[in-house]
Amino acid sequence: MKIALVSVPVPDPVAAHEIYTTRLGFVSKTFEPENQLAIVAAPEDPQGTAILLEPCKGNFAEPYQQAAHDANMPIIVFSAADPAAELARLESRGVTLRPDLNRPEWGIDNVFEDGCGNFVMMEADATD
Repeated sequence: MKIALVSVPVPDPVAAHEIYTTRLGFVSKTFEPENQLAIVAAPEDPQGTAILLEPCKGNFAEPYQQAAHDANMPIIVFSAADPAAELARLESRGVTLRPDLNRPEWGIDNVFEDGCGNFVMMEADATD
């Protein structure tokens, strides 16, 4: 069994699609703005696990997103072969890095804002 799709709460899937594709570098897998449907994937694995940019405004996911944000907890973790280089690339594209939220004692490092109300963590790719 493999993970096919995960959901990340965002206030506006159309705006989030723009941020995730232009700033974060994901590729569009499904985009139907009229239906508030936005799904993106990693350019390195466009047929792999995808992210549904889930509209949370006014539903049960909105307080969850706010609670995670208020607790300074990443809502999802991405990986890269070279996290420092990837974070530098993201910062050059206007992404806000949040080293003030790093908590090594919890195993949380390399936190950044996705621009949609979520904190994200970047870790090194796992090796076998």
